[in-house]
Amino acid sequence: MNDEVSVCVSWYTTGITSLEQVKHNELTVGGSGQAADTDQFPKVLNATIGTKFRLVTGYPGGNDVDLAMERGEVMGRCGWSWSSVVATHKSWIDEHKINVLVQLSLSKHPDLPNVPLVMDLANNDEQRQIFKLVFARQPMGRPFLAPPGVPSDRVSVLREAFMDTMKDGDFLAEAEKMKLEINPVAGDAVQEIVQDVYKTPKPIAAAVAEMINQ
Repeated sequence: MNDEVSVCVSWYTTGITSLEQVKHNELTVGGSGQAADTDQFPKVLNATIGTKFRLVTGYPGGNDVDLAMERGEVMGRCGWSWSSVVATHKSWIDEHKINVLVQLSLSKHPDLPNVPLVMDLANNDEQRQIFKLVFARQPMGRPFLAPPGVPSDRVSVLREAFMDTMKDGDFLAEAEKMKLEINPVAGDAVQEIVQDVYKTPKPIAAAVAEMINQ
């Protein structure tokens, strides 16, 4: 239903307003567990482009990390869905309490045309492959799935019905009330991403596993 874009942010009191600064200055960010984006994404950035995120993990969830930023326990959060930022902390954006440092996905969010995209920061082909493997989950976040063996004509009908729903006026009005971002990715596009990810060379996959398991 939505092509998710995650971001890394710094709290306004840090004086850090760009990702380049995080390559020279340590930024403490909160995490909620080894399997979470909040923990994996800063580790990948540190291991590839040389950022200095210092992870403090163990918070029960994202809301707890947000409270920790307000209390000054941590100075940022990395791996935070932009749609969630807008839905839950619009006032922080309006009041300039957070600085958006980088976008973590395969393509930019229209709200953030001037914030760098991680895919554009790769220094070589290996890093591009790493970023594609790690951040391919973003455009296919919360997918709708059908089991193997569904006839192709039925798959086509289901995909068409899904995309028609994403354009339905009543549906979009309800989503707007709930502050849900709707930026759908078609089923065939998601299928293509999955197939591309499975083509990732084993050494690249192993390197990513080592990064996130530190």
